Amino acid sequence: MGKTPEWGRRLAGRLSAFLLLAVLLAASGPFQTLFVSSVLAEPFVEDVQFIPPKLPSDVDPYEPAHPEDLQEEQLYAKAAILIEAKSGEVIFEKNADERMYPASTTKILTVLLGLMMGDLTAQVTMTDTAADIPDDSSTIPLDVGETINFKDLLFVTLMRSGNDGANLIAETISGNINDFAILMNQAAAMYGCTGTNFTNPSGLFNNDHYTTARDMAKIAQAAMANETFREMAKVYTYSLPRSNLHRSRVLVSQSPDFLNPNLEGNEFYYPYAIGVKTGYLNRAGYCYVGAAEKDGVELISVVFYTTKSGRWTDTKMLMEYGFSEFVSMTPVELYNKNPVVVETSGFSMEDEDLGRLPLEIRPTEGARQIHIVATRTEMEAMARNLKQTVLIEYTRSFNAPITQGEVMGKMIYYPADGGSPVEYELLASRSIARRLNAPKTLEEIEAEVYADPNPFPPFSWELLFVALSPFAGLFIVIRLLLRLFRRTGRHRKGRVPKPGNRYFR
Repeated sequence: MGKTPEWGRRLAGRLSAFLLLAVLLAASGPFQTLFVSSVLAEPFVEDVQFIPPKLPSDVDPYEPAHPEDLQEEQLYAKAAILIEAKSGEVIFEKNADERMYPASTTKILTVLLGLMMGDLTAQVTMTDTAADIPDDSSTIPLDVGETINFKDLLFVTLMRSGNDGANLIAETISGNINDFAILMNQAAAMYGCTGTNFTNPSGLFNNDHYTTARDMAKIAQAAMANETFREMAKVYTYSLPRSNLHRSRVLVSQSPDFLNPNLEGNEFYYPYAIGVKTGYLNRAGYCYVGAAEKDGVELISVVFYTTKSGRWTDTKMLMEYGFSEFVSMTPVELYNKNPVVVETSGFSMEDEDLGRLPLEIRPTEGARQIHIVATRTEMEAMARNLKQTVLIEYTRSFNAPITQGEVMGKMIYYPADGGSPVEYELLASRSIARRLNAPKTLEEIEAEVYADPNPFPPFSWELLFVALSPFAGLFIVIRLLLRLFRRTGRHRKGRVPKPGNRYFR
């Protein structure tokens, strides 16, 4: 091979030097962010303005007196969903699988993971990295170097929507924000989310930080199943104890409208509300994940990209729709819609109901209180077909006499969630007298036999008559049959002609 020309060697050397310089610049200086941001998913500065959504001009006006007639077009929210909290059954939805930016509703999962994986008694200290948030961020606020109890941190982060608090939770659990985001996505997948990706614990805007209304409802359902989270979700004021840098102070929620009945001029207070979290970004619009409970029915709602007041009005309309569709009953209330009626025997001829006996119900001692939540239609069907819903066992015969309040059997209800069965006693609702000449029941005969020490019953003409009656009857039948056969034979013998000869007569 020929030698490389001198000018070629110079060009190669210059190219190598340029490439080396590029690598060094990428490792430090202004180019570092360019190379690392795609990996660490740094938050983007919002460069758009929020455009409030409007209702279609031809939509029918919402009628509060008829919440069951709610239509998708009557919600300002671009995406929404309503579920029953225990079962997760979807009651209402609008664009529930559309990708949306969740804003600060992200903190629901952040706080839940803190509850599940953190030490609630630990003391944690605000770091420089946790406090590194945009100037317009919502904060608790906590100063760098300030020490706070971890449980208090969770409370005020959720209530104040503090981005500084969310970052500190992430660092406490995972060491840094990026590892915590990985944990968030693993948890979301565990809860059944299929359209969700989180890049930070606070909800700051990032193109790759998104979810759906359906997924967020699943996360909220898991959170509201945690008793400590439920306690946090409905708090709108919190007394933060004295720290190493601050005196004790009372913090107030930045958006208490749905929960606080004492807020002056608050037209959005909802008496059944029990939480949970607001959110807002220009690209996300106003968001709210709500929870409400009424008469044993618990609902969870999500509204994404709605108006400032629409997050409350949309949520209220969803909740009222759900409460109009779903009801809650105890097994006792369900049974009383269609009580069991049994037919007794041996009752007095003076009994006006001819022995019909409705059975009353009562919980057994120590039975836990449970509720059945279903649509009104489903509940009516369960009441009509009670024996397909519960197991009924009778512990006593239906022979009179029967005393009011006497235990006749039991009803066993098996919860749909797989919990332990609950037993109830079935009682006689009234007394039924016995007919004077009523034959003895099998139980009475057995009782008399077992009570008599003599294995052979005493002599009795009545007993002898009863014992011999079948034989006497059989004897009479046989005699009659024999007599009948004899008569038939004679009759036939008399009709047979005698042989004769026509020639000799």
